[in-house]
Formats: sequence, structure tokens, C-alpha cells
Amino acid sequence: MENEGIIEGRNAVTEALRSGVQIDKVFIAKGEIDSTLKHIASKARSAGAAVVEADKRKLDSMSITKSHQGVIAMAAFADYVTIDDILEIASERNEKPLIVICDEISDPHNLGAIIRTCEATGAHGVIIPKRRSAGSSATVAKASSGAIFHTAIARVTNITAAVKELKKAGVWLYAASMSGETTLWESDFTSATAFVIGSEGSGISKLVSETCDYSVSIPMSGKLSSLNASVSAGVLLFEAVRQRNLK
Repeated sequence: MENEGIIEGRNAVTEALRSGVQIDKVFIAKGEIDSTLKHIASKARSAGAAVVEADKRKLDSMSITKSHQGVIAMAAFADYVTIDDILEIASERNEKPLIVICDEISDPHNLGAIIRTCEATGAHGVIIPKRRSAGSSATVAKASSGAIFHTAIARVTNITAAVKELKKAGVWLYAASMSGETTLWESDFTSATAFVIGSEGSGISKLVSETCDYSVSIPMSGKLSSLNASVSAGVLLFEAVRQRNLK
């Protein structure tokens, strides 16, 4: 359970939102939406935070003070950047962009592992959606072994729009898929490349997948048909690094 980045209580959360603290997610007591909590929820959504209804038992288990008053906020653990910032990082290094887009990765341990691999491979950034996704938090920071503080993370309103923005910037988009039209061994990742990794349950959304340039699969020799999202990202990233080192 998160112990860092937690903001509890109506006044504390209200002031945090008012002061501009980057809030990643706000948990509101289910069935207790009075005018004050409605106002907090509205302000949180306007600030780009995810608002989630939670029962009292969950809030009690999250609470450190044991006086949450029906609302607990999770402060973002790292500052977010823009897509342009990520592209600029690649430009400053005189490298072709290498980016991972997470399409609704909700497990913070998976997101943390992806960020850790991005840092290890020298990828230039990670893009995540504002809704239905894990964000920068204490759990993600721990799962990433601190890589979250050394990796550029952009948080966008719409993944499909982000894909289109990258395409306009000359980046080739590869959707990771079990039924990909080509395998990673047959693909060329030496140009500007972004990998789209889907959620643990439903994978990449249809619209996002259709907007990508290619779908790419990882050949499987065993009886299972797929890999964990973070493992898939790691395999693709290291293949891109291998190809670029050979060029």
C-alpha cells in the first residue's frame, strides 16, 4: 500500500489542488458524495487527475492518519513532461527517438518495470494516458527502482492523438500484438520508433492499434501465447537497441 504521496482529508486535498500540486488520483468515498466531495471531484478532474469511488474499507486501509473524511489523494511522484520534451531529449542526444506508449497499463508494478527498462535501454521517454492508467506514484517509483526520477514521462489526454502527433513528427508506431503482421526479428527499429504496449487484460484498444503503422509480435516457442506487458516492452526495447548498435 502507498505510504508516500498520500494527501488525506477534505481541506488538505482541496488546498493541494488549489496550490497546483500534481495529483495523480483521488479516491472518493462511495455513496458519500456530498457537495464538498463533489467539488473536490470536479476540481480533481479539471486538474487531470483520475477520480475513483472507493468503499470505506479501502479508504481506511489506505489511510495513514485514520481521519480521511472520505477522500484520499495520491500526489504524483515525478513531474510530467510533454511529447515535444521527449522528442527534444532524443534530439539533444543526436539519437533517433525510442519511446514506449502504455495504453491503459493499470498495474503500477508493470508500469514501474517498463519505466525501469526504458531507463536501462536509454529510451527517451514513456507516454501514459490520464485515465484508466497507473501514474507516477510511490509504488511505481519503487517498482522502477528509482528509474522514474531519470525517465521522461508524458501524461496525455488521448493516446490515439498522441500516436498521431508522433507520426507527424516522423516516428514509426509499432503496436505490440500476439497476432502482429510481422515479428520483431523482421522489423526495422533503427528509425524513430515508438512501441505501444496494451493493458494487462484487453490489450491495445482497437482505435489505437488501427492508428499505428505496424503491429509486431514476439515469437513464442512455449505453450503460452503472450508475455507480461512489462516483459514484452523489455524484449522490444532491447531488440531495438541491438539493431541500433549493429547499424
